[in-house]
Amino acid sequence: MLEQLSYIDDCDTLGQRSNKTDIHKALVSVYQKILEFYAAAHEILTKKGGKLVMTMVLETDRLPNIIQDFLGCADTLRKLIEKATWEIVEDIKSMLYDREISRWLGGGKLNSQSRYHARLQDLRTDEACESLLTHPNFTEWYRDSGSQHLAILGEMGCGKTVAMAFLVDELNRRSERQLPRHKVCYYYCRNDETGQAVHIFSALVLALLEQLSGLKKTFYEWYKENQASGVFEPAASTRKMEEFLGNVLETLDRLLFIVIDGLDECDRTSRKTLLKSLGNLSKKTPRLKIVLSSRPEEEILEQLGQAYRIDLKSDPHRDTVIVRHTVESQLSYLSADVKALVTETLSRLAQGSAIWTKMIVELIEVRKIRAFGAMQLFLDDMPLPGELSNLYATLIARTSSNDTENQYLAVLALKFLAIACRPLSILELAWAVTLAAAQHEIGTVAALAQLVDHQRVMSLIHPFITRIDYTDLKKRQVQLVHESVREFITREWPRLQVSDTSKAPLQRNTQYHVEDLEAFILDICIKYLLLNEIGSSPLFSEEQIAIEELPQDADLFSDIEPHEYDRYCTWETWEENMIRYDPTERGFGEFFVYASSHWLQHFGAIRHGPLPGLAKIEELCQAGSTRLDNWVNQNCRPDCAIKARFEFYSHLYDPLSITSLYGSDAILHDMLENSNFGSDNYLPLPATGAADQILQWGDLSKIRILFLEGKLRHQLRNLDFFRLIIRQWSNIGSRHDDWELVFDLIDHVLDTLVEEQWGSELLCIAARSGCMPMVQRLLNRAQNKVELWNELMRGRQLIGEAVLGNHVDVVECFLGEEGFETHLQYVNTHGENFLHMASGPCNPAMFRLLVPRLGEGIYRIDSHGDTALVRLIRSHADSENKYECARILLSHANADGGSHIGDGQQDPLQVAVQLGDTEMCRLLICEGNMNSYSALTRGRDGQLEIKDKPWANEDTILQLLLKHAAAASTG
Repeated sequence: MLEQLSYIDDCDTLGQRSNKTDIHKALVSVYQKILEFYAAAHEILTKKGGKLVMTMVLETDRLPNIIQDFLGCADTLRKLIEKATWEIVEDIKSMLYDREISRWLGGGKLNSQSRYHARLQDLRTDEACESLLTHPNFTEWYRDSGSQHLAILGEMGCGKTVAMAFLVDELNRRSERQLPRHKVCYYYCRNDETGQAVHIFSALVLALLEQLSGLKKTFYEWYKENQASGVFEPAASTRKMEEFLGNVLETLDRLLFIVIDGLDECDRTSRKTLLKSLGNLSKKTPRLKIVLSSRPEEEILEQLGQAYRIDLKSDPHRDTVIVRHTVESQLSYLSADVKALVTETLSRLAQGSAIWTKMIVELIEVRKIRAFGAMQLFLDDMPLPGELSNLYATLIARTSSNDTENQYLAVLALKFLAIACRPLSILELAWAVTLAAAQHEIGTVAALAQLVDHQRVMSLIHPFITRIDYTDLKKRQVQLVHESVREFITREWPRLQVSDTSKAPLQRNTQYHVEDLEAFILDICIKYLLLNEIGSSPLFSEEQIAIEELPQDADLFSDIEPHEYDRYCTWETWEENMIRYDPTERGFGEFFVYASSHWLQHFGAIRHGPLPGLAKIEELCQAGSTRLDNWVNQNCRPDCAIKARFEFYSHLYDPLSITSLYGSDAILHDMLENSNFGSDNYLPLPATGAADQILQWGDLSKIRILFLEGKLRHQLRNLDFFRLIIRQWSNIGSRHDDWELVFDLIDHVLDTLVEEQWGSELLCIAARSGCMPMVQRLLNRAQNKVELWNELMRGRQLIGEAVLGNHVDVVECFLGEEGFETHLQYVNTHGENFLHMASGPCNPAMFRLLVPRLGEGIYRIDSHGDTALVRLIRSHADSENKYECARILLSHANADGGSHIGDGQQDPLQVAVQLGDTEMCRLLICEGNMNSYSALTRGRDGQLEIKDKPWANEDTILQLLLKHAAAASTG
């Protein structure tokens, strides 16, 4: 018993240190027996004499029994101590395993992954991710009994990583209901060494060991065995890590989910190794399911093969959910109306970019904007967050592998996309970038084609563009992923300006703007259109020219009626079934369509800075050239339907007319001052031709430039120019609302029109056309200029011109001016006065103006013996107007309507009767007091009948005449 006491004391110390309750309970039992022993021994030994002897005799077995119990309790304690000691030893071994495994596999990386996952949990809103769970491909992948891959694909910044964090938590949540529980191992690849395949496998193995601790010893022993066999660092070998996972998966009794985010963050070698290894592991067991996320790069899509795929596309509802959550999380201090403003604006502009949303909200928080007005001002012109700008710059460096030439090509491509008028095809972009980057002069389409490498170009910009279909190289689909990328390219231009391999980078201190990008693209378009093939052969073959005249539906023999015109129909829909052509078949290459269709838009955007060279513009737009005809024909067929969308006839154009229509004022000034208009690049009268096109289609302010500046002013200071203005005003006046700019030009030639005596003719032209702006200007300017007034009054036919044109306002204007009274007596060479002329249009308003002023002129006959009334009766004008004009004439005639009918004159009533015009006959008789008998004669039977048989209504007219003849007789 005494031998056990020191051991028991040590056990007590061990029990306290290890905090083992079973050891504590066993020690209590041992101490209890010790106390019982001491109590019994004390009781025996304190008795005297006979009592002691008697007690010892009677209780001989008491102490031995206590000792025996003590020894039993001590034995139990010993066994517990052995167990505790074994556990401590195992703990020591486990600590040794953990320390060694952590050292081998890099335990710090797992901690970093866990912290990053926790941050994503705080950042996300599950509502924005829940649609993944109902996606058919997710459901099918999850239920698939085989080992399959699921790929989550999305553009840069769309929220793929947050979605993957959601899937990790969702898979863990679902595993809680499973026996045995599924295991989920995840890994986030980022823009550092975390994208290396060996690091990914190390982290996955470590995560699996943490969840299945029983495998630690197995791994430890496996690792030591490999070290003993000469593989000193198995954790540095992807093949070895794959080997261990394969061994585990072969015996694993549950599903294992491996979730890897950011496959596109891996370098090509690591990505290839990773996907190959995961494929090998999938073949070993159906209990492995893998989820991967990536940007949809061509190479990655090919490597994913037949994996289930989910595309994270831009969705307005998802954008709103993300914005609302982010604003509530980070801007909760804002007032309700300001939060609503931020939420509405960012939701509309997010376009699927969660990262842009996050950084804009962070910028608002940093700037501490609270007031509604200040927030509105900020949102109207949002700056590019510095953090986002740095991210884009880093991505350019990474995708270009920090190679100067690669970076140069990437920037060229991004600049083009930032300002392009429409999405480009893969080939269009590649051809444009290749031409822009060429180190030497390229003169032919064929030479350029040899240099194009579209796969290289796309690989350099893939993070910055939307999802594209790599199998369709001609589909117009390549565009920037978000407006913030466009801002980055336009605002960060100087920093992005890089050199080619033979030049030092260009350092610029001034801020580049969009116009510089326009000039950049314009230069590429012009260079392309100046390639030899485009100027040497026509765009259309003879067969295609013939086809253009055919119906444009693909099914020429269909009985279905053509669709009615729909003003809201898009051109793409309208041309859907039309016959098409391919310019590449004519040797014009892949960039011809864009360059021809849109170079004019870029041309018009150049207003400041270096202007395009005139020599290139003149060559591109040379009058009558094949090159001009080719790009003009393509310009009006931007989608290559053989039927043109609008009229654009190349023979009407030259460099000046093109520049006047589409170029800026600065370019037009430059051309007017510095071009040689006598060369064959221009039409014979370039200024007149340009003015005609401007009046029809252009900005009328350009007319003033042509008229007032440059070498060609003299071509426009004549009657023909102002006749052209009046004609186009009459034809298409509604196209412009600033005609005053053009009409005011008359002020610059008032002396000229007097000297050259074309003022009167100009006023006549204006009167005939009803051009009140010109009429009023001329009359107003002549009020204080006697010479001008005399020139304008030189002709007497001014009112007549206005009457012939049926312009009541002009006639009224003339009649309101002094000096026009004598014009009322004007008679032309056919004996016609103004009433004769007015009888053609039959405008009652015109007759109300003229009849009271002409007096006896209403009875004047022309060279055919017709009065204005007879001309009215014969007129084919609207019947109501004709009758009203007749009433006006008759109201000013003498009471005896026939008193002025002389020899050789046509009797109005007889003319009306002959024409069968019953209503006119009634008017002439009832309101003109014309004698019915003038149209009647007696027949052989002595009865009254019509002299000349009418063409129609004979009986009705006869009854009318007889009725009024009888009334006249009785009267």
